[in-house]
Amino acid sequence: MIKKLLHIILLIIITAFVGCDSNSKNTATYFGGKIINPKSKYVVLFSMEKVIDTLYLGNDNRFLGKLENANEGLYYFAHGNENQFIYLEPQDSLMLRLNTWDFDESIVYAGKGAERNNILIDCFLQEEKDNKMFHKLNQLKPDAFIKKTDSLLALKDKTYEEYAKHHPSETTGFNHVLKVALTYPIFSRIEKYPIEHLKYNNKKDFDKINKSFYKHRSSVSVNNDSLMYYQPYSKYIRNFLYNSTYSLGHKPMTNEYSSAFTVDLLKTIDRNITSDASKNAFLKQTVISHFYKKSSCNANKNAFDTYFNLSTSTKDKDHVRLLLLDSKALQKGQELVDFTVTDLTNATYSIKKLIKNKNTFLLFWNPENTTPMYISSRINYLSKKFPDVKFIQIKIDGSAEDRIEQLDIKNQFFITADSEANNFLTSKMTRSIIMNKEGIITNGFASISSKKLYSDLKNLK
Repeated sequence: MIKKLLHIILLIIITAFVGCDSNSKNTATYFGGKIINPKSKYVVLFSMEKVIDTLYLGNDNRFLGKLENANEGLYYFAHGNENQFIYLEPQDSLMLRLNTWDFDESIVYAGKGAERNNILIDCFLQEEKDNKMFHKLNQLKPDAFIKKTDSLLALKDKTYEEYAKHHPSETTGFNHVLKVALTYPIFSRIEKYPIEHLKYNNKKDFDKINKSFYKHRSSVSVNNDSLMYYQPYSKYIRNFLYNSTYSLGHKPMTNEYSSAFTVDLLKTIDRNITSDASKNAFLKQTVISHFYKKSSCNANKNAFDTYFNLSTSTKDKDHVRLLLLDSKALQKGQELVDFTVTDLTNATYSIKKLIKNKNTFLLFWNPENTTPMYISSRINYLSKKFPDVKFIQIKIDGSAEDRIEQLDIKNQFFITADSEANNFLTSKMTRSIIMNKEGIITNGFASISSKKLYSDLKNLK
């Protein structure tokens, strides 16, 4: 009853927004709605990674975008630190209502295009619910596990068939996306099963698995560029690539990946992904994420050499080279060089004076690499676990508007273009520097997400 009432309210909103065009032939595509408890003043609409439009909220927190000659396909919108995918077709008038306090769970769509987007959000929410179930399923032996996933896939196929039966006018494009949304999360978990089963059962080596275990691969394409940014699809591809690399004979790895594994993974990507754009994206993401997992200035030379040989993107390779140059600056055992930081009242300080006689964790962050929400969660946890360490967050290319709400404002700063810190942040990539009370660096390129961080911080005592 509540959801039906929300649909009626949204239909009234649509009428108010687009009713003035009802007397003329309208070929535009509309996307709008209302945000409850907004986190910013706008909603950003993307196609792939390209910004299509920035839609500003009115006084009533409503927004509306009008797209001329919109292409059919997947888009996603972002508000605050969260985002969600939508599927648009020409002449849609899709309206949403969401409450940022319960972002995904609160989303309701109405208007033309609503039914297909409501089932996509239902698929997304069901996948999150399935996570709990798979904690137990991953403990099963391979035969028992695949029997369970076969049953789940049968239910997903039934859901697809029921929707297709009652919506015969849906396009081939949307039907394919719906099939991916329903089944690829299960395929993804099948690919990840070997490493998850080992982890949940405290084993040291993989179980033997028959080829029939991966029968889904015969019906899966790993080279659909239009879906590479869609989470159910990209997550499957990533798990498939890692599992295929482990099958070459590598032993399980958790804390960090060996240079040999990274090299083989890069070669696996090169063999399996044919599109240059997607291949280059996977290659770059892999070599950088594995470097961060090491949480150290020491780069795996073989891995980076392999990356430079396989990638065809000059832009990507130039960016990775800057990251390597940054990693060679401010290494373990060196004294921290002085540089200026600016607080959120625009007052400027010497970093050496701020951290004098203190064990310190400096986090230089960029929203393109990590979200404020993740930073606040990690820093709050770490500061409680290590109360004797001073945690300072410094936004790269920031301003006085860049506050992370959940963290102490007194520990938040940013660097401007004339700060000396830019000399070791040429790549603009997030990095952390750990120092002892004497101002000596104990880790010059730590990662906030690495397990190694705990031992680094504990050793400061």
